[in-house]
Order: sequence, then C-alpha cells, then structure tokens
Amino acid sequence: MGLFSRLHTLFSRFGSHSYPWPALDITLPGQRHLHLVGSIHMGTPDMAPLPTRLVRKLREADALVVEADISGSDSPFSSHGEEPPLETRLNQKTLEHALKLLRELNIPLENVDNLPLWQIALLLQAHQAQKLGLRPDYGIDYQLIQAASQFQLPVRELEGTGNQLTLLQTLPDAGLGLLQDTLIHWHTNARLLQTMISWWLKSPPAAPDPSLPSTFSNELYDVLMVQRNRQWYDFLHKLPPGRYVVAVGALHLYGESNLPSLLRQR
Repeated sequence: MGLFSRLHTLFSRFGSHSYPWPALDITLPGQRHLHLVGSIHMGTPDMAPLPTRLVRKLREADALVVEADISGSDSPFSSHGEEPPLETRLNQKTLEHALKLLRELNIPLENVDNLPLWQIALLLQAHQAQKLGLRPDYGIDYQLIQAASQFQLPVRELEGTGNQLTLLQTLPDAGLGLLQDTLIHWHTNARLLQTMISWWLKSPPAAPDPSLPSTFSNELYDVLMVQRNRQWYDFLHKLPPGRYVVAVGALHLYGESNLPSLLRQR
C-alpha cells in the first residue's frame, strides 16, 4: 500500500472528521481529547498563517502540547565540547562525502571541524531545508506556539529542548550514525521534505503514492522515533481531562510503531 493510502486509512480510522492538514482526533481514557497534528519544524512562507479551523481548535483547547517550546531565542546547541578534527573521526569515504556537501552548501570546514558529529548532521539538514526555501519561523509548531501565546494558552512540552539535547549527546558513537544517514539519504530526505510540505500546501495524504523509504538505520529509528513515541504515549495518558492540540513531527504519524497506532493499541 502506498504512503498516501496508508495515511488516509490511518486518519480515517481515528475519527469521522477530515482536515485539510495532516491531523486526526483521538480520545484517550479519562476524557482526554487530542487533536494530533503532523507538524513540520521548518516551513515556507505560504504555510502561514495557520488554517482558520486549526486556529479555532487551538483557541478552544485547554493547552497546546509540543515536542519542545522553541519560542525562546537561546539555542540549546550553543555550548559543546571541543572535538578532534573531522579527519581523525571519520573514515576516508565518509569524510570525502561530508567535505563534498560542505563545499556545495558553502560551509567552511573550520566552522564544523570541531563540532560533535550529531551537530554537524543537524547543521547539514538545516542548510538543506533552507535551500528548499524552508524557514524556522514558518514551522507549524512555532506558529502554534506563537498563537497559543496570543490566546494566553498553556504550552506543555512532551520532552523539552534539554531532553532533546541529552538524547543527541548520548547517541551511539557520538552521533556517527546520524551523520552517515544524513549523507547517505541526502536526496531522499529532500524529497521527503517536499512531500511533507505538500501535505500542508495541497492536502493531506489521500491518493496512492509510492511508499516513502526510511532515512534512518534501524538502530537510529528505534532511538529517535519508536522510543520517543512510547514516552509520549505515557505523557499524553497522564494529562488532566480536557481538550488538547498536540503537535509532533509529521513522521511520527506513520510507519512502524507510529504514535497514533500506539495510542490505539494500548
């Protein structure tokens, strides 16, 4: 079954409402009503403002739930230890691939040579998104947080930037796998970003389409997707009774051990 078909089936399974953005409604025991939104952390100018119906849902909610409150100006990645030069940490093939991308993106080697490997991976991904016209201030979760502030609505964090940083710092091999996956799946990731943008600019998945390949190794997928989905499951079940708009990365809505199916099965 294609990605769009699988997601259409997934969305329809959880409620009778359909939305012109990637989302579904889930009711948990204890009168916890969730509007689960597939967010994109960086967006294009035409992804703003948010859909009127989504803003209305937010206004009627008891709180907004996001992965992390990113409304602050301080970067959680600004403080890091000095690492040895890349040429001492990467094999020749990976080093050459990394240097090639750095040249294409006009990133001087000295800017990244002593950064942790996971941070280099995130930097490359951010530059790729920017080349595709994406900007952080048009990201869905950022716009939702700004709207929640305007409505004086509480914002709850599923994990927070501190926990996200700890997760990255404790990745196996200092984040080597994340960097390698970023390099290997560079073009696939670009297509994935464009697909997710289309979910917001055109319509949510509704027609057959080739299945989207994974851009993570099995080990990284377990750490970055499956384990976090399980932690979020616990968090959402501990919310007080009420109505919540919950924004998580769109990739958490599909695939093996996705968050909606986890909430449903348990």
